[in-house]
Amino acid sequence: MATSRGSRVPDFVLTLDELRAVTAFTVACAELVLDVFEKAAPGDARPRDAVEAAAAFAAGGPRTKAQRIGALAAHRAAKDVESAAAHAAMSAGDAAASAYLHPLADSAQVGHILRGPAHCVLAQANRTDRPMSRATAMETVRRFVTPTVIDVLLRYPHATVGRQEVGVVMGELDTALRARGSDVE
Repeated sequence: MATSRGSRVPDFVLTLDELRAVTAFTVACAELVLDVFEKAAPGDARPRDAVEAAAAFAAGGPRTKAQRIGALAAHRAAKDVESAAAHAAMSAGDAAASAYLHPLADSAQVGHILRGPAHCVLAQANRTDRPMSRATAMETVRRFVTPTVIDVLLRYPHATVGRQEVGVVMGELDTALRARGSDVE
């Protein structure tokens, strides 16, 4: 339902603590691969700044424009590098953007939860030093998921899976985490 300002009425409750848990998950993933970007673009602090802004929110700080600005800047940094480093920068930007997950039953919102971790998987799988199999990278990411993150994910529709590799990985993570959530219930 739209209001006069064009915003929608929330479809469910999403607490600040739950939002912080989601952001902490995405930050943990981004931190795993931040070095991949920094080796490819030494001196470019945009992804690190985005992760730090997200981590500050996850640790109890307020949501500020630092997360939004950091997300956009890290995403721009991804355009300046290739492959694994680009995925690492995208993971950092998505970590900052996760602070703006909305309680709307819209599959696009799932990207705020899983797109950064999906980019983390691809950064780990494509890195030139110590590459991981995609299955191992997926398992590494899944270790950071808390029951709170799964509970939040289960409130949303399934991720929309596109043809791009990040969408495919996001869909695989979505399926795996939902299955894990049903094991807990």
